[in-house]
Amino acid sequence: MDGYDVVVLGSGSASEGVWQNLRGRAVAVVEMHRVGGECPYVACMPSKAMLRSAEVRDLLRAAPAFGAAAAPGCDPGDGRSAYAAAVARRDRIADGRDDTDMARSLQRSGVTLLRGRGRVARPGVVDVEGTEVGYRDLVVATGSEPAVPPLPGLDAVSAWTSDEALSSSDLPASVAILGGGPVGCELAQVFAAFGSRVVLVESAPRVLAKEEPPVSEVLQACLRRAGVEVRLETTVAEARVASPGPGALLLLEGGGTIEAERVIVATGRRPRVGGLGLEVLGIEAEEPLGVDERCAVPGAEHLWAAGDVTGVGPFTHTAGYQGSIIARNLMGEPARADYRALPRVVYTHPPVAAAGLTADQAREQGIEVETACFDIGQTARSLTEGADEPAAGCLVLVADRARRVLVGASAVGPDADAWLGQAALAIHACVPVAVAAGMIHPFPTFSEAYAPPLRELARRLG
Repeated sequence: MDGYDVVVLGSGSASEGVWQNLRGRAVAVVEMHRVGGECPYVACMPSKAMLRSAEVRDLLRAAPAFGAAAAPGCDPGDGRSAYAAAVARRDRIADGRDDTDMARSLQRSGVTLLRGRGRVARPGVVDVEGTEVGYRDLVVATGSEPAVPPLPGLDAVSAWTSDEALSSSDLPASVAILGGGPVGCELAQVFAAFGSRVVLVESAPRVLAKEEPPVSEVLQACLRRAGVEVRLETTVAEARVASPGPGALLLLEGGGTIEAERVIVATGRRPRVGGLGLEVLGIEAEEPLGVDERCAVPGAEHLWAAGDVTGVGPFTHTAGYQGSIIARNLMGEPARADYRALPRVVYTHPPVAAAGLTADQAREQGIEVETACFDIGQTARSLTEGADEPAAGCLVLVADRARRVLVGASAVGPDADAWLGQAALAIHACVPVAVAAGMIHPFPTFSEAYAPPLRELARRLG
């Protein structure tokens, strides 16, 4: 039986964070699907590629002379031809969903790749398609999968998960998207930009319900301006095949219907923990798999977990970070994960970006907060970018009154995913608000939006 210092179940970003940071250790990675996980093929990269093509098409339609030189791979013609060009570009970026190059890169690094399903046979041994492999430490990095709600009739209609929506070449004439979270909002903009009639269905009172209300309100307005019909506080009770077909008829609780050629289920993802044999190690396969600050699984020796399977934050950067924490501990360094300034981004147009706690989350933790909000449309850069119209964006800062430091920041606006890093660093380093308020911001940039709310907070905190 072959034996390894470390065996990793899964080959995505969490796995990469482990093996890239281990030196002089024998490592094996077990993968039953594609090497690299979901992100490069059916999630992060293809969705961002499609969003970029959608943005470019909008620019071309609004100002052809301005956008002509900045339209790589995007046909500005009718929606279907533009969509076909965007899909071709998407698939090039995703390597045609072929993991050959990633598998070779993994193996060139000295890691052994074992193809197949891995399951713990007994402590210290994993079974991979009938072959037993020994390990000293086991890392669970199996990621997540789309969570499909138990909606009556859903299995009978034309429905996609987000993975399928980002790997298909079809452009439906109409789509009904179930879920107003990050994935639902991103897909709504993509399909609307290429001419689909889009209805976004969300049971909560607003999209991105876990983010600050002003941020959600701005994004809702942007989605509606893009042609998306946003249905809030709406729950689907049943799905039926439309007559005459093809398509789906969604029956709503309280009455009413929505008809669409295709349903896209974007109601979240669930950790992929089933069938791993963790009960052999005394661990019940819960969702998610709990970890401590070292990313070790309590209750079992030499068992670790990273990425979506832990439920800490469904982001590629979270997975890679947790993987690196595990590797440092395995190398003898007592590393502890710190999620205080964990960034989260929704890559809509404009993007939503946040770090740390919302005001409500801070209050739930017993923190007395001060908040300040600023309209991005008041920056000079908004004028030069043509983003000075109503609902151009906003920045919300949350400060801890007792410690006089930022504990949260949320923004929606042009390039917010880039300039929110300033707030993330302040949260991570516990920079006093008074110090942050004294920064000089280059003119004209969107980062100037920080100056007024920081000064306001500094004045209030004394």
